[in-house]
Amino acid sequence: QVQLVESGGGLVQAGGSLRLSCAASGRTGSFYTMGWFRQAPGKEREFVAAISWNGGSTNYADSVKGRFTISRDNSKNTVYLQMNSLKPDDTAVYYCGLGANWRTFTVELPDFGSWGQGTQVSVSS
Repeated sequence: QVQLVESGGGLVQAGGSLRLSCAASGRTGSFYTMGWFRQAPGKEREFVAAISWNGGSTNYADSVKGRFTISRDNSKNTVYLQMNSLKPDDTAVYYCGLGANWRTFTVELPDFGSWGQGTQVSVSS
């Protein structure tokens, strides 16, 4: 069983930056897609960004392209989300997910088998 622990959330003014981290333990995440999703109050969980097991492929939601960057360090079993030019619409709980299929790149929520507890990101106008 894998455990995912997110950190780095907080309150920031519009235009500011935050860097989220997600550390995996228990089972290595090195050969699996890792991704970030977010859920705002009253809304469904939505895809933000994903990175393939070797970092060779990335994918972003249109709403964050050019502002957010996903990266990973397999030596530390950690994935990062650098968020720049934050907007109030980015306010949500951000969840880290681990893909369920070995060496398979995916951006689909059902394909992520493990989740962290979430970290709150709040952007004030």
